[in-house]
Amino acid sequence: MMKTSNGYLGEDTTKITKKDLMKVFWRSIPFEISWNYVRQMHSGFAYAMGPILEKLYKTKEERADALKRHMEFFNITPYFATLVLGIVTAMEEKRANNPDFDSASINNVKASLMGPLSGIGDSIFLGTLRIITAGIGVSLAMNGSPLGAILFLLLYNIPAYALRYVGMMKGYQLGTGLLEKIQKSGMMGKVLDMTGILGLMTIGSMTATMVNLKVALTFGSGDAMTELQTVLDSIMPCLLPAGVTFFIYWLLGKNIKTTQILLGVILISIICARFGILTA
Repeated sequence: MMKTSNGYLGEDTTKITKKDLMKVFWRSIPFEISWNYVRQMHSGFAYAMGPILEKLYKTKEERADALKRHMEFFNITPYFATLVLGIVTAMEEKRANNPDFDSASINNVKASLMGPLSGIGDSIFLGTLRIITAGIGVSLAMNGSPLGAILFLLLYNIPAYALRYVGMMKGYQLGTGLLEKIQKSGMMGKVLDMTGILGLMTIGSMTATMVNLKVALTFGSGDAMTELQTVLDSIMPCLLPAGVTFFIYWLLGKNIKTTQILLGVILISIICARFGILTA
């Protein structure tokens, strides 16, 4: 007997087990393999829900209708996908046990969860955790340690997969009341603010320590000689690395390809080094 958003169901109505939820969990891992520009993660979502729909609905028509529901547009930070899958599983179970259940509410809930959860997921994982763990891994790799890549993968993926598992189980248990509880507690806004601040601090520290850019130009001669780099440092330490980082960010915002930016950086670096403008 398992707990759903309606409480504990009797054995005559409970159909979903932990084994079923684990099937969905494992199927959620390759969630983005079938991503496309039209409906994005829709086929991955439908594939992950396959074992649940197979168990809940006995006729081809019912299964076909359920699959069609989950072939609608869907996009979310993949680490929070299992939370939605768990909630939708609880809703599909209600739908199978109650013919009067409004099927349209399933897609409505999916649509309402995409934005808020993606905002939290992108802030925590893509904007914060990925940067911090990559910084740790790159620091080790720059010192010649092969553990850099391994440590990055472990530090990033262990919490990511743990969250996937917890999201699958808790999503099913809490059902559709989860989002309402999060919004009422005010936790969503606080999480977004905190992760945003931490992400900006991390980006700033990585720019200062990992972007190496100095000017080799000097003015005057003898005791009166002044280094341009010293003047820039007196204005703001790491002024050039920060400026170059913001400039590249601006180029990315103009939809310029990363390969073009990379080739441009390499070409400009070679020219400036050749004529003694920049130094390491």
